[in-house]
Formats: sequence, C-alpha cells, structure tokens
Amino acid sequence: MLRRRVGVVGAVVGALLLSGCGAEVLPLVAVRLDAAGTAEAVLRPCGDDLVQGLSLSGTTAGEADSDSARDRSGWRAPGRLRPDDAEFPLFSPPGDWHVSPAGEQRLVPGYTYELAFGKAEFNYEYTGIVTFTADDLSALRPGQVWADGRPMSLGEFEGLAEDSC
Repeated sequence: MLRRRVGVVGAVVGALLLSGCGAEVLPLVAVRLDAAGTAEAVLRPCGDDLVQGLSLSGTTAGEADSDSARDRSGWRAPGRLRPDDAEFPLFSPPGDWHVSPAGEQRLVPGYTYELAFGKAEFNYEYTGIVTFTADDLSALRPGQVWADGRPMSLGEFEGLAEDSC
C-alpha cells in the first residue's frame, strides 16, 4: 500500500515538473511617456501583494537570450516591496526602494527593455512583465501606455490589470 502511494505521489510530482507549472505572466506593468517625453513606469500588482525582483533591464538585440547577457541599462530593487499602484519616472524609482543602477540610466535606442516583478507571497503565482523598446514608446499617442506587447489607453490597461488579478 505504501509503495503504491509513493508511486502515485511520484507520478503527480513528475507530471507537475514536466508540465512546466510556474508563475503566470500577467499584464500588470505598463510604460508611457509623460507630457515632457520622460518615460514612466506604471505598476499594478494585485491588491496589496508584496513583490520581489522588481527590476528594469535593458540589453542589446540578441543578448537577452544569451548566457553572456548583462544589464546595459536599468536598475534592480532589493528585497520585498509593497509598491501598491506605483507610477514613477522609469529611471528614478522611489528613493525608499534603494535600487542598484546598472549601466545607462536613460532609454537607449536599439535596446530591448524588460520591467518586471514577481509576487513575493508564500504562493508565488504571478509575474508582472512588460517588454518594450524606445521606438515602442516614441510611437505612443498622448494618453497611451505600452502594455501586453501593444499600445493601449491607460483605462484599457487598468481594466486589463484588474481583470488579471
């Protein structure tokens, strides 16, 4: 009987590992340009969840998937944070986050950026990510944000983020 249970548990664990179960990627992050043309981040974690791994990383084409990739532009916030519904200049996150900058602290043409965070609770179930380029942002019309791989209104993004939670 015990041998059978161990076999069943092993099969279930194996199936979960092989199925690639992991955190779901949700559209909880957007970027936009303010009236002066400064890039801004818009974060919408679910409820009052703690997040971790909050970072902005920019690399040149092809580097993001290579073993030698390194951040050429961006920053990383250590530890766990409760950013609530945060909006801030992309390269100037809130001072109390104590970010570590990496490379250029401006949008660099030709770089691909990723702004991301993960839920830091015991049941790590989602990651918020947006990937974009300087060209993506420069193509936005006033009032639009870049989220989920496309331009949209801020209201559309807010609805998408809310529905994702």
